[in-house]
Amino acid sequence: MSLISIRNVQKSYRLDKTDTPALIDINIDIQPGERVCLMGPSGSGKSTLLNLIGCIDSPSYGSVVVNGSDTHTLGDARLSEFRNRTMGFIFQSFNLIPVLSVYENVEYPLLLQKVPARERKARVRALLERVGLAEYLGRSPENLSGGQRQRVSIARALVGRPRLVIADEPTASLDHVTGSSIMQLMVEMNETEGATLIFSTHDPAVSRFAKRIVRMTDGRIAEDGSAA
Repeated sequence: MSLISIRNVQKSYRLDKTDTPALIDINIDIQPGERVCLMGPSGSGKSTLLNLIGCIDSPSYGSVVVNGSDTHTLGDARLSEFRNRTMGFIFQSFNLIPVLSVYENVEYPLLLQKVPARERKARVRALLERVGLAEYLGRSPENLSGGQRQRVSIARALVGRPRLVIADEPTASLDHVTGSSIMQLMVEMNETEGATLIFSTHDPAVSRFAKRIVRMTDGRIAEDGSAA
């Protein structure tokens, strides 16, 4: 059974009394454990498609089914809970909470899931160890480098043991060497944790970390196949 099944999806935005299409006739299935790259230039629809998969936005037409649930049928409260229990998000801007420590940022999804304190502590410390930040758990994110902050966001995305991890241009704010190390870490986590990974990029050097590349142009899927 597909983890993600998208059928006949279209998405338009209202701009100056005109409907502007962002996605046109999208059909795609993604299986559990896959590592998929959405690739294309700015404005091709990559982020819009990720937002639909991540239940941050809804389609104008068509269906988006994630982990067996038609996301369009879920109310706001159920949708929020569904996202928290099913998905982890990694953003190019990191989206860490500056008033919380590294430890507290990673722990936050577990508080929402009401995970007991002892288990929270074990899981947070284990993941910070795996991403190489065990000695920084009490530090503010503002006192970390860009690469370190992205490692915190990876730990936060994975601590809830999601079935799906979504990363929108995860290396765009990083230099090439740091970005490559971040992608290698994400690949390792995909392989060891078993979470499906979907990430977007316009950079061929980043797309090589995928096993499947979906190329997008002008809101459409232009090509879908295994990475070389």
